This record gives sequence, structure tokens and C-alpha cells, in this order.
Amino acid sequence: MNVDRIVMAFAGVVILASVLLSHYHSEYWLLLTGFVGLNLLQAAFTGFCPLALILKKLGSQPGAAF
Repeated sequence: MNVDRIVMAFAGVVILASVLLSHYHSEYWLLLTGFVGLNLLQAAFTGFCPLALILKKLGSQPGAAF
């Protein structure tokens, strides 16, 4: 998998986990969902993604977006 696919998969997992946690524990977990959404939005405009930088340093293949 390349960096783009890993970033999207990670974002999806975090969003689903935070929704489940908000349902079963506390609605404050939805703040994590909002944070991930805002980070995806800013990455779409700026091209800066902290997870993509970490993955590149770990040796993952670069993708088209990051």
C-alpha cells in the first residue's frame, strides 16, 4: 500500500472508532472525529499531512497526493 491509501484507511479507522466510543462511553469522543475531518480538509488544500510525513520516513511508497 502507498502512503495515500494508508492515510485514508487510518482516518477511516479513527473515525469509526471515535463514533463507536462516543456511542458507548462519552459524546466527547466526537471531538476526535471532528479533528480528523478538519485535518483531512486542510490536507486537501495544503498537501500537508503529519501522518504522511511519518509514513514516508518509515519507508512507505509515496502516492499521488502526499
